[in-house]
Amino acid sequence: MFNINDALSVVAKRMVPICFLGVAYAEKAPIDVFQSYDIPIVDLQNKEAFHTIVDKEKGQYLGHPTTVLLDDKKTIICVYPKGHGRGPVVMKKSFDGGKTWSERLPVPESWATSKEVPTLYDVYDANGKKRIIMFSGIQGTSKTVMNRMAISEDEGKTWSELEPVETLPGGIVAMSDLIGLNTGKGHYMATYHISMPGNDEKGKFGTLVPLVTFTTDGGLTWTKPEPVGEPIRDMHLCEGGFVRSPDGKTIAMLLRENSRNHNSQVIYSTDEGKTWSKPTNLPASLNGDRHQALYLPDGRLFIQFRDIVPNKKADAKTSPTVGDWVAWVGRWEDIVDGKQGEYRIRMKDNRQSWDTAYPAAELLPDGTLVCTSYGHFDRKESPYIRSLRFKITDTDTMAKEIKSGKKEVIVNDLGDKESVFDPNNPEQIQKAIEK
Repeated sequence: MFNINDALSVVAKRMVPICFLGVAYAEKAPIDVFQSYDIPIVDLQNKEAFHTIVDKEKGQYLGHPTTVLLDDKKTIICVYPKGHGRGPVVMKKSFDGGKTWSERLPVPESWATSKEVPTLYDVYDANGKKRIIMFSGIQGTSKTVMNRMAISEDEGKTWSELEPVETLPGGIVAMSDLIGLNTGKGHYMATYHISMPGNDEKGKFGTLVPLVTFTTDGGLTWTKPEPVGEPIRDMHLCEGGFVRSPDGKTIAMLLRENSRNHNSQVIYSTDEGKTWSKPTNLPASLNGDRHQALYLPDGRLFIQFRDIVPNKKADAKTSPTVGDWVAWVGRWEDIVDGKQGEYRIRMKDNRQSWDTAYPAAELLPDGTLVCTSYGHFDRKESPYIRSLRFKITDTDTMAKEIKSGKKEVIVNDLGDKESVFDPNNPEQIQKAIEK
């Protein structure tokens, strides 16, 4: 058995995501040479009525937003760093369900020292008292430098300073997700990941492993984190996103696979996070990073992520929207059965090869989705924050049209070149057009 304290003594640099740049284009090739899944792609790139700019600053990297919807069901708080992960945390609010956004708002002084992607979650204690927690990790691994959190108990009007959580050794993307548990009121589980050493028949190796931590007092205190499994050579698992089964009995954790040797992975727990299954492949339509899921009113799942393919696999195929901010619409059973789902959505073309997404989503009472992310949305400009507002019925209609024969050409700007995917011409995949 491995010991987390031993693991934390080996501090490794955070791995930089690797993007599939060497797409195998062919002048005449069947579509499946290019595309790793065959469900429709609904493209919202040019649906300007859906798009709103949350924040943009010339020459300043703005990234990795997270949001929370307040009790009035129209006010949304959004926080994000000035920098890639680490950097001063900026806060804005929308008071009209994401139609417009405020100026940058005052925040506690310590928020300027944030070292990792900030993440927001609302929680309730056993007495029904609500808190909003903002977590901040360290963009690395340490047993002496702790993850921190700030708390608001008045719907985000005032906030505490970022304070270390004594039981939570520093890690990466803390917390990538949080979920309520069936073990009692005020009980929650959260996850983040660390660099960790392993040892197998081939010798020692380094990898990434997700941890889980628990609270029973509505987020005030947290247990010592525990790994969800043993380290696995050539499988770097991180940035877990939770999904609970419709019957409430099973929790899935969708995982980024950062070595790019495998599809994104999924693990399951049937005992509220105490134990987990071994990782298995997600379908190709869910390959990507930082999966964030919510249930739609009709029981389907809406999952956003960064579209990344496992380019180190021997049989690797790419995606027409590789490197972009995307979403998936399907059902719990699709995940369990390894099915592709109903359709994918290209939310916005990221005009760079991978640096986008870490998306947030809120569902308003009228069924409107408010989805927020960052990306290099303008060529050769710094990334910034955008929101999309739409209803799933909008994209359902578009997907139905695609299935009936109306197919859109997908133009994917990778920063230094474009790929053009024409689903109406299955005998020919166009070569990349160098800019």
